[in-house]
Amino acid sequence: MGRQLKLNLFIYPGGHHEAAWRHPKSHTDRLLDIRFYQELAQRAEAAKLDAVFYADGPALESNVQFATRFRIEPFTWLSAIAVATERIGLIGTASTTYLEPYNAARLFASLDHLSNGRAGWNIVTTGAERAAQNFGLDEHPPHAERYDRADDFVRVVGKLWDSWEDDTVVADAGTGVFADTSRIHPVEHEGRYFRVAGPLNTPRSPQGRPVYVQAGSSEDGKAFAAEHAEAVFTAHQSLDSAQEFYADIKARAAAFGRDPGQLLVLPGISPYLGSTEAEAKALKQEFDELTQPEYGLGILRKLLGIDLDGVPLDGPFPPELLATAGKAGSRSQLVLDIICRENLTVRQVLHRFAGARGHYVFAGTPVQVADEIQRWFEGGAADGFNIMPPWLPGGFDAFADEVVPILQSRGLFRTEYSGRTLREYFGLARPASQYSRGRHTPGQPGAVQRSQHVPGEPLLAANT
Repeated sequence: MGRQLKLNLFIYPGGHHEAAWRHPKSHTDRLLDIRFYQELAQRAEAAKLDAVFYADGPALESNVQFATRFRIEPFTWLSAIAVATERIGLIGTASTTYLEPYNAARLFASLDHLSNGRAGWNIVTTGAERAAQNFGLDEHPPHAERYDRADDFVRVVGKLWDSWEDDTVVADAGTGVFADTSRIHPVEHEGRYFRVAGPLNTPRSPQGRPVYVQAGSSEDGKAFAAEHAEAVFTAHQSLDSAQEFYADIKARAAAFGRDPGQLLVLPGISPYLGSTEAEAKALKQEFDELTQPEYGLGILRKLLGIDLDGVPLDGPFPPELLATAGKAGSRSQLVLDIICRENLTVRQVLHRFAGARGHYVFAGTPVQVADEIQRWFEGGAADGFNIMPPWLPGGFDAFADEVVPILQSRGLFRTEYSGRTLREYFGLARPASQYSRGRHTPGQPGAVQRSQHVPGEPLLAANT
């Protein structure tokens, strides 16, 4: 079997189009009904997707007046989804800026045990400045400092997950020994930001470590991903941009001595489907016409640092405002590039980013959507995609019913699950505990030799 796509369902309350909740196709009355999300995950599992992904942030979005931008704590949500499903992976967001490593290690280890090895951690440093006041801080830490903290955080969590070796629990009723304590190790971590004694009070989880996912595309974000991540969620508007990012992040991983194949690149795509291309584009237009300019202008103000109040919506962006726009973040640079390259009006930009906050929006027939996914996959731009339905549940139902079978018929996507864990679906190696290197026989699954690993760094060996 050849190389296979990795596909996740990225669940956002109501759907990814900012005005989805206003459309009659949406089920806005079920946005806080866990059964709604369980049904979505079951639907994704029936389509054999790799995982569902649930995003989070530790502050209320200021634009909740106009869109479904509230947050539900993901561990509770994913635990409820875990017991309603059997195979699909469960990826949740947790912030390294506003969480403690020991708590994070326990939460994800528990989710991995509860789901029998299906957990993944979307590692974020949190961009929302207003989160600081929710945690007793006077101000949000600077970007570079947040990534330095994240590096220390991930190293601590990795040590905690490794602190129990795989065979620690012996449960020998005859001798009365439940756990071999010689295989439980203190971590005694002392880093720039954290001092953690350990060990974790939870046995090693089914995957050894839940899958590391990262979503930043800034220079700091790419450097962090190249060293630590096993999957990268990213946003691109064109094949060229995606190819450039793909080649860059794989090369960075190789520079850390990693197998680039053990770092998956998964851009987002938000598909509108119709029996004809015109029908699909008309469907997208239906959603765009429900947008409220105040919402989109607020997003641009946040991303670019420019105030467009009073600027005609159907006129061009004033050059003097663009000249002062902020360019610090990867997403803001993406917006600026599109404005300058395509000479869009303000309203056109608002519509462009209404669909998926800078991710790729594509309207077409099921065959055209499948063709586009295949073009990026085979063109060195992606190892798979986060599917971001414009609205729920219909936007995903259409993809599962009409696009997935095409990808399966082309041999690009599985027809049945192989393996039981998210690591196995993603084709990622199961890392051995860094504390058990001397206990494994070379060549055994999970064995890691002393010369291959520096303590504190991720144990990401190539598949065998």
